[in-house]
Amino acid sequence: MQTGSIHKVKTDLNGSMLIMNRREFVQSSAAAVAAVKSVSLASAEERSSLPVVISSRNGIRATEKAMEILKQGGDTLDAVIEGVNIVELDPDDRSVGYGGIPNEEGTVQLDASVMHGPTRGAGAVSCLEGIKTPSKVAKLVMERTDHVLLTGAGALKFALSMGFKYENLLTDSSRETWLKWKKDLNSQDNWINPQDRIPTALISRAGQDIRDAVEMHGTINCNAVNEKGEISGVTTTSGLPFKIPGRVGDSPIIGAGLYVDNEVGACGSTGRGEANLKTCASFMAVEFMKQGLSPEEAAIRVMKRIIENTTEPYLLDSKGKIKFNLNFYALNKKGEYAGVCLYKGGSYAIHNGRENRIEESAYLLEKTD
Repeated sequence: MQTGSIHKVKTDLNGSMLIMNRREFVQSSAAAVAAVKSVSLASAEERSSLPVVISSRNGIRATEKAMEILKQGGDTLDAVIEGVNIVELDPDDRSVGYGGIPNEEGTVQLDASVMHGPTRGAGAVSCLEGIKTPSKVAKLVMERTDHVLLTGAGALKFALSMGFKYENLLTDSSRETWLKWKKDLNSQDNWINPQDRIPTALISRAGQDIRDAVEMHGTINCNAVNEKGEISGVTTTSGLPFKIPGRVGDSPIIGAGLYVDNEVGACGSTGRGEANLKTCASFMAVEFMKQGLSPEEAAIRVMKRIIENTTEPYLLDSKGKIKFNLNFYALNKKGEYAGVCLYKGGSYAIHNGRENRIEESAYLLEKTD
């Protein structure tokens, strides 16, 4: 790759053009999918150093913390979990942990998964209420039980038995966002927006903050490889805002929102979880790396598969283009890494052992296409 350049990658990793299974999609975006756009802010040499920590953009503090632990000789899983704990405990990040956007009934339900490459261990929790750090509970599921996934009331009972404290995860901010959403569901019901009682000229920025938050959703994934080539990963989230109670996305599902193979690499994801669940996206990306593809090439191939398998009319615009976005964060045992997203504009956090920074993701499509 050329440092700081935007350039074409092979349009198809099997030697042919990018081909979608929907004729309309191809016709409407042929120019965009004729080549994958790859953005590299690091030389090939920099991308093969150890240790390395990669995360979603909201994980810039997580990569810093995880690298600090790796350099002290800490375990890769301990490192990434302590990294994401910073975000889980931050009430200002309303897509993860404490202060996350609640489900449609106003309850915050959290999901998380972990994988420890050296021991081939995995653990996860879903629909967990009242515990700020579900990633820690997922690790204990891996260490203390013969199970991989605990959910709902069972996950909470297990967490309490392990000494976690039950707390209200709904902050004033996330509650206000939920109430705003609830009010907007039906213009004929009896819920009102308090700001409607205030003259327009007096409405504060807070109203816009709430509107922005309603549109926001996210997750944090963090993966690491140390100097010995040991790999671990974690994904944690409060899930889709205002989801149906009990909804489980990809984040706690091993192979969907996270997958680690200590002999190959790791991949995690943020964005539309249902798309990952239907394709076992993270597992597929790691398998492609096992076949010799780079992290970027592997994630691109998975992204193409997701495009091909998205046929629901409500997920497509009038031109047949996908409405949602998706992001992958991948690294291999050599320390090569990549962030890949469906639409231009994505970015991710990376610590290469020397510098902690945000890099722009490779992408397949532009929203103006």
